[in-house]
Amino acid sequence: MAKMRAMVIHEAGGDFQLEERDIPEPGPGEVRVKVEACGICHSDAFVKEGMWPDLELPRIPGHEVAGRVDAVGGGVNEFEPGHRVGVGWHGGHCFHCEPCRRGDFISCENAQVCGITYDGGYAEYLVAPREAIARIPDDLTDAESAPLLCAGITTFNALRNSDARPGDLVAVEGIGGLGHLGVQYAAKMGFEVAALSRGPEKESLARDLGAHHYIDTEEQDPAESLQALGGAKVILETAPAPAAATAAFDGLGRDGRLIVVGASQEPIEVSAMQMIMGRRGIEGWPSGIATDSEDTLNFSALTGVRPTIETFPLEEANEAYTRMIENEARFRVVLEP
Repeated sequence: MAKMRAMVIHEAGGDFQLEERDIPEPGPGEVRVKVEACGICHSDAFVKEGMWPDLELPRIPGHEVAGRVDAVGGGVNEFEPGHRVGVGWHGGHCFHCEPCRRGDFISCENAQVCGITYDGGYAEYLVAPREAIARIPDDLTDAESAPLLCAGITTFNALRNSDARPGDLVAVEGIGGLGHLGVQYAAKMGFEVAALSRGPEKESLARDLGAHHYIDTEEQDPAESLQALGGAKVILETAPAPAAATAAFDGLGRDGRLIVVGASQEPIEVSAMQMIMGRRGIEGWPSGIATDSEDTLNFSALTGVRPTIETFPLEEANEAYTRMIENEARFRVVLEP
Protein backbone atom coordinates (compact mmCIF):
# COMPACT_ATOMS: atom_id res chain seq x y z
CA MET A 1 0.00 0.00 0.00
CA ALA A 2 1.20 3.54 -0.79
CA LYS A 3 2.69 5.44 2.14
CA MET A 4 2.63 9.00 3.48
CA ARG A 5 4.51 11.01 6.08
CA ALA A 6 2.67 12.24 9.18
CA MET A 7 3.47 13.96 12.48
CA VAL A 8 1.82 11.92 15.24
CA ILE A 9 1.12 12.44 18.95
CA HIS A 10 1.33 9.16 20.89
CA GLU A 11 0.98 10.39 24.46
CA ALA A 12 -0.26 13.51 26.21
CA GLY A 13 2.53 16.06 26.50
CA GLY A 14 4.76 14.16 24.09
CA ASP A 15 6.52 15.48 21.01
CA PHE A 16 5.26 15.07 17.47
CA GLN A 17 6.80 11.95 15.92
CA LEU A 18 7.50 11.76 12.19
CA GLU A 19 6.08 8.46 10.92
CA GLU A 20 5.39 6.65 7.69
CA ARG A 21 1.76 5.54 7.47
CA ASP A 22 -0.55 3.98 4.91
CA ILE A 23 -2.39 6.57 2.83
CA PRO A 24 -6.01 6.32 4.08
CA GLU A 25 -8.80 5.21 1.76
CA PRO A 26 -12.04 7.25 1.64
CA GLY A 27 -15.19 5.39 2.58
CA PRO A 28 -18.77 6.17 1.49
CA GLY A 29 -19.46 9.89 1.80
CA GLU A 30 -15.80 10.72 2.39
CA VAL A 31 -13.17 12.73 0.53
CA ARG A 32 -9.41 12.19 0.54
CA VAL A 33 -7.40 15.42 0.45
CA LYS A 34 -3.75 15.75 -0.54
CA VAL A 35 -2.55 18.29 2.01
CA GLU A 36 -0.67 21.28 0.60
CA ALA A 37 -0.73 23.40 3.78
CA CYS A 38 -1.92 23.02 7.37
CA GLY A 39 -2.05 25.81 9.90
CA ILE A 40 -0.99 25.30 13.50
CA CYS A 41 -3.65 26.53 15.92
CA HIS A 42 -3.66 27.04 19.70
CA SER A 43 -6.49 24.48 19.76
CA ASP A 44 -4.00 21.81 18.64
CA ALA A 45 -2.95 21.85 22.30
CA PHE A 46 -6.09 19.78 22.99
CA VAL A 47 -4.32 16.90 21.24
CA LYS A 48 -0.72 17.72 22.12
CA GLU A 49 -1.50 17.95 25.85
CA GLY A 50 -4.32 15.37 25.90
CA MET A 51 -6.94 17.88 27.09
CA TRP A 52 -9.86 16.78 24.87
CA PRO A 53 -12.44 14.51 26.58
CA ASP A 54 -12.26 10.88 25.42
CA LEU A 55 -9.37 11.73 23.09
CA GLU A 56 -8.01 8.63 21.37
CA LEU A 57 -4.24 8.53 20.87
CA PRO A 58 -2.23 8.20 18.73
CA ARG A 59 -3.63 11.07 16.67
CA ILE A 60 -2.51 13.29 13.80
CA PRO A 61 -3.58 16.89 14.68
CA GLY A 62 -4.44 19.75 12.35
CA HIS A 63 -7.71 21.49 11.46
CA GLU A 64 -6.57 24.33 9.18
CA VAL A 65 -6.11 22.20 6.09
CA ALA A 66 -5.77 23.34 2.48
CA GLY A 67 -5.11 21.04 -0.46
CA ARG A 68 -6.64 19.19 -3.38
CA VAL A 69 -9.15 16.38 -3.67
CA ASP A 70 -7.21 13.20 -4.35
CA ALA A 71 -10.01 10.62 -4.27
CA VAL A 72 -13.68 10.37 -3.28
CA GLY A 73 -15.74 7.61 -1.71
CA GLY A 74 -19.08 6.25 -2.84
CA GLY A 75 -21.96 8.71 -3.05
CA VAL A 76 -19.76 11.81 -3.30
CA ASN A 77 -20.76 13.74 -6.43
CA GLU A 78 -20.01 17.36 -5.52
CA PHE A 79 -16.22 16.99 -5.42
CA GLU A 80 -13.80 15.55 -7.95
CA PRO A 81 -10.05 14.86 -7.93
CA GLY A 82 -8.17 18.11 -8.51
CA HIS A 83 -10.66 20.42 -6.78
CA ARG A 84 -8.97 22.86 -4.38
CA VAL A 85 -10.53 22.36 -0.97
CA GLY A 86 -10.04 22.92 2.73
CA VAL A 87 -11.11 21.38 6.04
CA GLY A 88 -11.57 23.41 9.21
CA TRP A 89 -12.34 22.88 12.90
CA HIS A 90 -15.86 21.61 12.21
CA GLY A 91 -15.11 18.19 10.78
CA GLY A 92 -18.60 16.92 10.00
CA HIS A 93 -21.99 16.31 11.59
CA CYS A 94 -24.50 13.47 11.86
CA PHE A 95 -27.69 14.92 10.25
CA HIS A 96 -29.82 13.04 12.84
CA CYS A 97 -29.60 14.76 16.27
CA GLU A 98 -31.90 17.61 17.31
CA PRO A 99 -29.36 20.41 16.54
CA CYS A 100 -28.86 18.92 13.06
CA ARG A 101 -32.63 18.76 12.48
CA ARG A 102 -32.92 22.48 13.17
CA GLY A 103 -29.85 23.23 11.04
CA ASP A 104 -27.50 24.03 13.95
CA PHE A 105 -24.69 21.80 12.70
CA ILE A 106 -21.99 23.46 14.78
CA SER A 107 -23.85 22.27 17.92
CA CYS A 108 -24.39 18.75 16.59
CA GLU A 109 -24.32 16.28 19.48
CA ASN A 110 -22.20 13.94 17.35
CA ALA A 111 -20.08 16.55 15.60
CA GLN A 112 -16.57 15.57 14.61
CA VAL A 113 -13.46 17.72 14.84
CA CYS A 114 -10.75 17.42 12.22
CA GLY A 115 -7.48 16.51 13.91
CA ILE A 116 -9.17 15.50 17.18
CA THR A 117 -11.93 12.95 16.57
CA TYR A 118 -10.20 11.83 13.37
CA ASP A 119 -6.73 12.37 11.92
CA GLY A 120 -6.01 15.84 10.59
CA GLY A 121 -3.62 17.79 8.43
CA TYR A 122 -0.17 17.32 9.98
CA ALA A 123 0.28 14.77 7.21
CA GLU A 124 0.48 14.44 3.45
CA TYR A 125 -3.10 13.13 3.15
CA LEU A 126 -6.28 13.05 5.20
CA VAL A 127 -9.81 11.71 4.84
CA ALA A 128 -12.81 13.79 5.93
CA PRO A 129 -16.62 13.62 5.59
CA ARG A 130 -17.86 15.50 2.53
CA GLU A 131 -19.88 17.89 4.72
CA ALA A 132 -16.57 19.11 6.20
CA ILE A 133 -15.12 20.06 2.80
CA ALA A 134 -15.00 23.71 1.64
CA ARG A 135 -13.96 24.95 -1.80
CA ILE A 136 -10.99 27.33 -2.01
CA PRO A 137 -11.06 30.20 -4.57
CA ASP A 138 -8.19 30.44 -7.03
CA ASP A 139 -7.16 33.90 -5.79
CA LEU A 140 -5.87 32.46 -2.49
CA THR A 141 -2.76 30.32 -2.11
CA ASP A 142 -2.90 27.17 0.00
CA ALA A 143 -0.68 28.69 2.69
CA GLU A 144 -2.88 31.81 2.85
CA SER A 145 -6.06 29.74 2.94
CA ALA A 146 -5.10 27.41 5.79
CA PRO A 147 -5.33 29.90 8.72
CA LEU A 148 -8.57 31.31 7.33
CA LEU A 149 -10.21 27.93 7.99
CA CYS A 150 -10.07 28.53 11.76
CA ALA A 151 -8.73 31.94 12.77
CA GLY A 152 -10.36 33.52 9.73
CA ILE A 153 -13.78 31.93 9.93
CA THR A 154 -13.99 32.57 13.68
CA THR A 155 -13.43 36.32 13.44
CA PHE A 156 -15.34 36.74 10.16
CA ASN A 157 -18.36 34.80 11.38
CA ALA A 158 -18.46 36.56 14.74
CA LEU A 159 -18.51 39.98 13.09
CA ARG A 160 -20.96 39.23 10.30
CA ASN A 161 -23.42 37.63 12.73
CA SER A 162 -23.25 40.55 15.16
CA ASP A 163 -25.69 43.46 15.25
CA ALA A 164 -23.01 45.88 14.00
CA ARG A 165 -23.74 47.63 10.73
CA PRO A 166 -21.50 49.64 8.38
CA GLY A 167 -20.42 52.84 10.08
CA ASP A 168 -20.75 51.43 13.61
CA LEU A 169 -17.76 51.51 15.94
CA VAL A 170 -16.20 48.05 16.32
CA ALA A 171 -13.25 47.50 18.63
CA VAL A 172 -10.81 44.61 18.22
CA GLU A 173 -8.96 43.70 21.41
CA GLY A 174 -5.57 42.11 20.68
CA ILE A 175 -3.51 42.30 17.49
CA GLY A 176 -2.29 38.71 17.19
CA GLY A 177 -3.24 35.59 15.26
CA LEU A 178 -6.98 36.28 15.51
CA GLY A 179 -6.87 40.03 15.97
CA HIS A 180 -4.84 40.89 12.88
CA LEU A 181 -7.56 39.19 10.83
CA GLY A 182 -10.38 40.69 12.91
CA VAL A 183 -9.14 44.23 12.18
CA GLN A 184 -9.02 43.50 8.46
CA TYR A 185 -12.48 41.96 8.33
CA ALA A 186 -14.00 44.76 10.40
CA ALA A 187 -12.51 47.41 8.11
CA LYS A 188 -13.58 45.60 4.94
CA MET A 189 -17.13 45.24 6.31
CA GLY A 190 -17.36 49.02 6.59
CA PHE A 191 -17.10 49.43 10.35
CA GLU A 192 -15.26 52.24 12.11
CA VAL A 193 -12.45 50.19 13.65
CA ALA A 194 -10.61 50.77 16.91
CA ALA A 195 -7.68 48.45 17.63
CA LEU A 196 -6.74 47.85 21.27
CA SER A 197 -3.36 46.52 22.34
CA ARG A 198 -0.70 47.03 25.00
CA GLY A 199 2.08 49.45 24.13
CA PRO A 200 2.70 51.68 21.11
CA GLU A 201 4.56 49.06 19.05
CA LYS A 202 1.55 47.73 17.15
CA GLU A 203 -0.07 51.05 16.24
CA SER A 204 1.53 51.26 12.79
CA LEU A 205 0.59 47.65 12.03
CA ALA A 206 -2.98 48.14 13.25
CA ARG A 207 -3.46 51.16 11.01
CA ASP A 208 -1.92 49.32 8.05
CA LEU A 209 -4.47 46.54 8.65
CA GLY A 210 -7.30 49.07 8.45
CA ALA A 211 -7.83 50.42 11.97
CA HIS A 212 -9.06 54.02 12.16
CA HIS A 213 -8.10 54.39 15.83
CA TYR A 214 -5.46 52.83 18.06
CA ILE A 215 -5.84 52.60 21.83
CA ASP A 216 -2.72 51.80 23.83
CA THR A 217 -4.26 50.10 26.88
CA GLU A 218 -1.11 50.69 28.92
CA GLU A 219 -1.45 54.46 28.56
CA GLN A 220 -5.19 54.92 28.01
CA ASP A 221 -8.26 53.62 29.79
CA PRO A 222 -9.87 51.44 27.08
CA ALA A 223 -13.45 51.97 28.24
CA GLU A 224 -13.09 55.75 28.49
CA SER A 225 -11.34 55.90 25.11
CA LEU A 226 -14.11 53.92 23.40
CA GLN A 227 -16.81 56.07 25.02
CA ALA A 228 -14.99 59.16 23.75
CA LEU A 229 -15.45 57.72 20.26
CA GLY A 230 -19.18 57.25 20.89
CA GLY A 231 -19.24 53.76 22.41
CA ALA A 232 -18.60 50.50 20.60
CA LYS A 233 -21.36 48.41 19.08
CA VAL A 234 -19.06 45.40 19.32
CA ILE A 235 -15.84 44.63 21.15
CA LEU A 236 -14.28 41.57 19.54
CA GLU A 237 -12.11 39.99 22.23
CA THR A 238 -9.48 38.01 20.33
CA ALA A 239 -6.88 37.59 23.07
CA PRO A 240 -7.28 35.00 25.86
CA ALA A 241 -7.08 37.86 28.37
CA PRO A 242 -10.16 38.13 30.61
CA ALA A 243 -8.73 41.13 32.49
CA ALA A 244 -8.47 43.06 29.22
CA ALA A 245 -12.08 42.20 28.38
CA THR A 246 -13.19 43.32 31.83
CA ALA A 247 -11.37 46.64 31.44
CA ALA A 248 -12.88 47.33 28.02
CA PHE A 249 -16.47 46.27 28.75
CA ASP A 250 -17.74 49.70 29.80
CA GLY A 251 -16.56 51.00 26.42
CA LEU A 252 -19.64 49.42 24.85
CA GLY A 253 -22.45 51.69 23.75
CA ARG A 254 -26.12 51.00 24.40
CA ASP A 255 -27.08 47.49 23.22
CA GLY A 256 -23.40 46.76 22.61
CA ARG A 257 -21.93 43.29 22.79
CA LEU A 258 -18.58 41.92 23.92
CA ILE A 259 -17.97 38.94 21.62
CA VAL A 260 -15.35 36.53 22.92
CA VAL A 261 -13.37 34.40 20.46
CA GLY A 262 -10.08 34.17 22.39
CA ALA A 263 -10.62 31.19 24.67
CA SER A 264 -9.59 31.23 28.34
CA GLN A 265 -10.63 29.26 31.41
CA GLU A 266 -10.55 32.40 33.57
CA PRO A 267 -13.75 34.41 34.17
CA ILE A 268 -14.55 37.82 32.72
CA GLU A 269 -15.65 39.91 35.70
CA VAL A 270 -18.62 42.11 34.85
CA SER A 271 -21.38 43.09 37.24
CA ALA A 272 -25.09 42.83 36.56
CA MET A 273 -25.38 46.60 36.91
CA GLN A 274 -22.79 47.13 34.17
CA MET A 275 -24.92 45.04 31.83
CA ILE A 276 -28.32 46.33 32.89
CA MET A 277 -27.60 50.05 32.78
CA GLY A 278 -26.19 49.94 29.28
CA ARG A 279 -28.28 47.03 27.97
CA ARG A 280 -24.93 45.41 27.23
CA GLY A 281 -24.09 41.75 26.95
CA ILE A 282 -21.35 39.17 26.57
CA GLU A 283 -21.42 36.30 24.11
CA GLY A 284 -19.02 33.81 22.61
CA TRP A 285 -18.58 32.62 19.08
CA PRO A 286 -17.15 29.33 17.74
CA SER A 287 -15.95 28.84 14.18
CA GLY A 288 -18.57 27.59 11.70
CA ILE A 289 -19.35 24.89 9.17
CA ALA A 290 -17.97 24.32 5.68
CA THR A 291 -20.30 26.81 4.01
CA ASP A 292 -19.12 29.46 6.49
CA SER A 293 -15.54 28.56 5.56
CA GLU A 294 -16.37 29.10 1.89
CA ASP A 295 -17.94 32.48 2.69
CA THR A 296 -14.83 33.45 4.65
CA LEU A 297 -12.47 32.38 1.88
CA ASN A 298 -14.51 34.09 -0.85
CA PHE A 299 -14.81 37.33 1.12
CA SER A 300 -11.07 37.28 1.82
CA ALA A 301 -10.24 36.70 -1.84
CA LEU A 302 -12.60 39.49 -2.92
CA THR A 303 -11.48 42.13 -0.42
CA GLY A 304 -7.77 41.34 -0.07
CA VAL A 305 -7.85 40.08 3.54
CA ARG A 306 -4.75 37.94 4.08
CA PRO A 307 -3.13 36.33 7.12
CA THR A 308 0.47 37.10 8.00
CA ILE A 309 2.16 33.69 8.11
CA GLU A 310 5.39 31.85 8.80
CA THR A 311 5.87 28.53 6.98
CA PHE A 312 7.71 25.39 8.09
CA PRO A 313 8.23 21.97 6.52
CA LEU A 314 6.16 19.13 7.98
CA GLU A 315 9.09 17.52 9.78
CA GLU A 316 9.67 20.72 11.78
CA ALA A 317 6.24 20.57 13.42
CA ASN A 318 7.72 20.54 16.93
CA GLU A 319 9.65 23.76 16.36
CA ALA A 320 6.70 25.37 14.57
CA TYR A 321 4.24 24.39 17.32
CA THR A 322 6.53 25.78 20.03
CA ARG A 323 6.84 29.08 18.16
CA MET A 324 3.05 29.32 17.93
CA ILE A 325 2.22 28.26 21.49
CA GLU A 326 4.78 30.70 22.98
CA ASN A 327 3.32 33.57 20.92
CA GLU A 328 6.56 34.18 19.07
CA ALA A 329 5.05 33.80 15.59
CA ARG A 330 3.82 36.74 13.52
CA PHE A 331 1.02 35.82 13.27
CA ARG A 332 0.04 32.33 12.09
CA VAL A 333 2.23 29.28 11.54
CA VAL A 334 1.68 26.97 8.55
CA LEU A 335 3.14 23.55 7.80
CA GLU A 336 3.78 22.72 4.15
CA PRO A 337 4.12 18.96 3.57
